[in-house]
Amino acid sequence: MSKRRVFDIDFPEDSPAPAPAEPPRQNTAEGSGSGAARRGPMATAITENADALRQRAEAEKTIRAENDRLAHEFVRLKKLGLVVDRIPLEKIRTDKLVRDRSVSRDPELDELKDSIRSIGLSNPIRVEEDGDVYQLVQGFRRLSAYRALLEETGDDSFAAIPAGLVAKGETLQGLYRRMVDENLVRRDISFAEMAQLAVSYAQDPETEADSIDEAVRLLYASAGRQKRSYIRHFADLLLMIGTELTFPEAIPRALGLDLKKRLADDPKAQAQLQAQLRSLRPDTAEAELVLLRGVLTSPTSEASSSPAGGTAPKSASAKTTLRCAVPAGTVRCQARDGKIEMAMERDFSAIDRRRLEEAISAFFTTLDRGAE
Repeated sequence: MSKRRVFDIDFPEDSPAPAPAEPPRQNTAEGSGSGAARRGPMATAITENADALRQRAEAEKTIRAENDRLAHEFVRLKKLGLVVDRIPLEKIRTDKLVRDRSVSRDPELDELKDSIRSIGLSNPIRVEEDGDVYQLVQGFRRLSAYRALLEETGDDSFAAIPAGLVAKGETLQGLYRRMVDENLVRRDISFAEMAQLAVSYAQDPETEADSIDEAVRLLYASAGRQKRSYIRHFADLLLMIGTELTFPEAIPRALGLDLKKRLADDPKAQAQLQAQLRSLRPDTAEAELVLLRGVLTSPTSEASSSPAGGTAPKSASAKTTLRCAVPAGTVRCQARDGKIEMAMERDFSAIDRRRLEEAISAFFTTLDRGAE
């Protein structure tokens, strides 16, 4: 049997007692309290992904709300004509509305061109979107000036014009009112030009007016009663003389009113004036005004009515107006006794003469065939 050996260990009296062992530290999720349950890497990743998705959804919701607000604001500004873009000239059409300005003569167009060259266009035109093109609502003179400048200079800066975009869906009457109201404030627009628009508006099957009186009331609602009366008198004058006039915009108000009264009282004088205008074809406004004033100074016809047993002369106001859609665009047509006029956005001078002759011959062949 072995003996146990006992060793005595002497501890110093001032030695501290050994500290108890610390329990093992637990892993806790970042940001959690000391009592949080232990979470693994997978749970942490899932939580972080969910937080990111929630933040993304909130950001997308904010973006959609802002886009909706901007879209409504865009529509509001567009209705006011305050959304402006540069529209290429070749994309702008002028055949939807009959213009209330003379399209063949404008003595002030050169001044407008000089102003655009110097300081640019201060007032954009107004257009309405129509598929891939734009229909002009306001600014025919400004558009004409840009087209002339592009043709004269070849400068690409005139190839597109600043234009306010009018919201689609406005009625035809509303578009006409926009055009008319802008020009009513201009001092140089003549009663004949305003009257011609009223006549064309009343004859257009797509408008709401059944008579010239109704057309004047609708188009010139912003004008005073006296001005509307003058416009109606000039409309009657244009119907009496018709397309025989070359410079109707040059007729002063007083002359037009007196001439209308004289021709209404004396149909024979009306026929004589038409014959003079047709044969002489004055090439200046001054020469045409001389003929018109001559009617007022000539003696009244002795027989102002048709002779017994005769028939009254056919009214010069009889006219048919229509629109016709063809592959090349829309044709506006006016037909009356002895004359037919067709107009569209196309340069007919560029077409070969033989082709024009063949087309005109085919037109009348078809027309006569329908009368047989």
